[in-house]
Amino acid sequence: MVTSASPAIDNKTWIWKGFKIAYQAQGSEGPAVVLIHGFGASFYHWRKNTPELAKTCRVYALDLIGFGKSEKPVPIEQVDYTFETWGQQIADFCREVVGESAFLVGNSIGCIAVMQAAVDHPEIARGLALINCSLRLLHDRKRIGQPWFKRVGAPVLQGILKRKWVGDLFFKQLAQPKTVRNILLKAYGRSEAVTDELVELLMGAARDQGAAAVFVAFTGYSQGPLPEDLFPKLPCPAIILWGAKDPWEPIELGKAFANYPQVEKFIPLEGVGHCPQDEAPELVNPILQEWILSHSS
Repeated sequence: MVTSASPAIDNKTWIWKGFKIAYQAQGSEGPAVVLIHGFGASFYHWRKNTPELAKTCRVYALDLIGFGKSEKPVPIEQVDYTFETWGQQIADFCREVVGESAFLVGNSIGCIAVMQAAVDHPEIARGLALINCSLRLLHDRKRIGQPWFKRVGAPVLQGILKRKWVGDLFFKQLAQPKTVRNILLKAYGRSEAVTDELVELLMGAARDQGAAAVFVAFTGYSQGPLPEDLFPKLPCPAIILWGAKDPWEPIELGKAFANYPQVEKFIPLEGVGHCPQDEAPELVNPILQEWILSHSS
């Protein structure tokens, strides 16, 4: 993926609260940019973006604790897998590794994580780029207006999955190449972007010890912030990109976020699904580059 005009990518490890955290770094000049993946993904999900952004920026792609090549401590006993935890991790990463404030870019739940980081630690965020922001439709407050079977069914399923043997069995069945591919084909607007390489990248972390427990912990997390709680508190400008064919986070609901004064642009991406940065990097990269550089003077 790295062209001759792109700086080399370094895979590195950072120790945070005693746990090993994986990240990639590329680029030596320009503003700092930190990329945050979505649920079940890793810094590899930015493999088509990092080299291009690194031509004009110093780019860091970070694995949230519990995902990717980062350690997966025991939920509750060692780590609470919440957006407050991930927000703190991102803020500490900016202070200890990046060494300054940065432009934070997130996809899916990564959007909530970077928003939480900016709200709790405004000094570390120069701007936010949010790609198909998670609407958190299974949140307790969102379920109130849903049909009774959804209001009741989701908590029941979450409770069942918390039984370790059930959660482990469910995750084992889910973490199969064929199942992962089928999920991606539903989530992606461009089926040709669902490659063997992508499936294997997502499968890698699923084989790690503790991956099943993290999965169950997050699927049972129906509290914490909603995006509409965080948008009014953002201390910096934001831009939103949204794949119009996203089946999980409907763009019609996402368009409401454009009404917040912190949001400078809402850009629909036609024909693209939940992960535009991976499906259509030729669309996403120029938008990010232009927006970051326009706020870097």
